[in-house]
Amino acid sequence: MSAVRSKARSTAVRLAGVGVGGALLLLLSGCDVGSHVDGFGWPQNGITEQSKRMYDLWIGSTVAALIVGVFVWGLIFWCVIRYRKRGDKLPVQTRFNMPMEFLYTIAPVLVVSVLFYYTAIVQTDVNKTTANPAVTVEVEAFKWNWQFNYQSGPTENGKVGETVTSTLGTTEIIPILVLPTGRTIRFEETSRDVIHSFWVPELLFKRDVFPGNVRNVFEVTIDQEGAYVGRCAELCGTYHSMMNFELRAVSGDKYDQFLAAKQGGQTTQQALETIGEDPLASTTSPFPTRRDLSNFNPGGTAAGTGN
Repeated sequence: MSAVRSKARSTAVRLAGVGVGGALLLLLSGCDVGSHVDGFGWPQNGITEQSKRMYDLWIGSTVAALIVGVFVWGLIFWCVIRYRKRGDKLPVQTRFNMPMEFLYTIAPVLVVSVLFYYTAIVQTDVNKTTANPAVTVEVEAFKWNWQFNYQSGPTENGKVGETVTSTLGTTEIIPILVLPTGRTIRFEETSRDVIHSFWVPELLFKRDVFPGNVRNVFEVTIDQEGAYVGRCAELCGTYHSMMNFELRAVSGDKYDQFLAAKQGGQTTQQALETIGEDPLASTTSPFPTRRDLSNFNPGGTAAGTGN
């Protein structure tokens, strides 16, 4: 009887080892697991190196969780089947099993430690800034639009860099933030009034924009040209949903031409046409604000009349 039990245990251990080994082999083979399962819910269209690091962390964490889950589920079902009650006699009871107690105590600590380690590494990498970024843009948010100020350099010792040229959004025209690919770009965010949030979904993260002397600073390197919608992701007031912009990623040469055209007195739309780009936003369009006297009281009815 003991020989049968020992053989069953050995078989279970071998099956568990094969399962874990197969999963690890799949990861080490370089196969993009996320592409086959829609990223496990994480967006897959990141356009920066930082976004790809966060995507890899998410996929690795999810796969590790699934491996642990499958192993635990396998043990549960194996115990249910192997040690189920047969007749009136109770199955063999096991108490004070030190190896098992050590395993389910130390294993979670190891899992959490490994996840914490890789999370800290990726977070540090995403938040890392350089001394001399190639491009510095001041993102200035206000109710309910954006102003993008191209700076001569980053803020140093509390002194903000000189604004070379700007793009100001209006109710009629969506502001377009033009940036180059392949260069380090520093964003320095500030708000004129309340807390807003700078969000380009393809960057795979949001950054709050604070009023006062707080400047939220981060850097990215865009590796893919294109037009990407941007939004305010913080409920900031009545017209929050209309506070959109567009990120236009172009080649380095086109960016230099665009900046020169802006400095030469051209509008953002004219400068975009100069480099062969669509002068208006293609990912979003202005919303009808209906900012008139009847906005909240249709027909001009005075508030409180009961109509």
